[in-house]
Amino acid sequence: MIAEKTLNQTLHVAKSSKKDEFYTQLSDIESELKHYKAHFRNKVVFCNCDDPRNSNFFNYFVCNFENLGLKKLITTCYKNQEQDLFVQKVPENAVFIEYEGDKNKSKIFDTAERFAVAIGIKKLKGDGDFRSQESAELLKQSDIVVTNPPFSLFREYVEQLIKYEKKFLIIGNINAITYKEIFKLIKENRAWLGINMGRGISGFIVPDHYELYGTETSIDGFGNRIISPNNCLWLTNLETSKRQEDIILTKTYYGNEGEYPKFDNYDAINVDKTKDIPMDYTGVMGVPITFLHKFNPEQFELIKFRKGNNDKDLSINGKCPYFRILVRNKRLQINK
Repeated sequence: MIAEKTLNQTLHVAKSSKKDEFYTQLSDIESELKHYKAHFRNKVVFCNCDDPRNSNFFNYFVCNFENLGLKKLITTCYKNQEQDLFVQKVPENAVFIEYEGDKNKSKIFDTAERFAVAIGIKKLKGDGDFRSQESAELLKQSDIVVTNPPFSLFREYVEQLIKYEKKFLIIGNINAITYKEIFKLIKENRAWLGINMGRGISGFIVPDHYELYGTETSIDGFGNRIISPNNCLWLTNLETSKRQEDIILTKTYYGNEGEYPKFDNYDAINVDKTKDIPMDYTGVMGVPITFLHKFNPEQFELIKFRKGNNDKDLSINGKCPYFRILVRNKRLQINK
């Protein structure tokens, strides 16, 4: 089995040219995946944005293959097939691996790359793009997709998962909630947020040519360059116990009406923070998008996103607060 301390040593290889080269740390994968163990028994897992030679998703599922009771692990990656005229570098072949467990359990490999080579890396005919026919055929064989897809193609990526009716657990930017296609899925209870979000995701490994911008950057003990944007989330359609937990409400609207101004263009009150949602208000409320991280569909109803009755952004005295989600407390409707 691969030694755990070496699992993210080789995460330095670029995969695309669109600033999508953010590689997930093993610690973040472990922190999230521990909540979904029951979903993986006898399932085929597909990591379709992961070079098995340097992907921590591949590392995680190989190390936990028997513990999770997996049937098979499939891993593919994208490789740009265009000739680089400036560097005169020959394009790499896209590769994939199909792993069905270590039957002998007799060999120990000190790096992910050596382990992947030992399993048997195969070459794809095309570039390994998740939209390619080759990748789509592998997707059809899978049960659950787990990966960090290109943020710039997030809408298209999720659209494909929905088209093929796949279970998934993927990382995206928090702003993905604001995409109409993604919010529609959440509103229809076809997707929801995972366990960790924001600072709950510690950071991403980036290639050497990326600038370490911002204040929360570091270099770990293996020399990996880490950026911690604190603006990412896990999106999934795998059930978690967290989805059945009510948000504990402690504030009251009546007697504190001044703290909850009405919107100009919708009959609803504004609530700046999820913790300030009043327990006694039966009408519609505009809450911040981070509300979705604690959203229980049995407690609240999602009504609308961002827009008022005039199809313009929700506003208060002419000013628009950052994106609001219009919700109603379902528990209070029952007790009316």
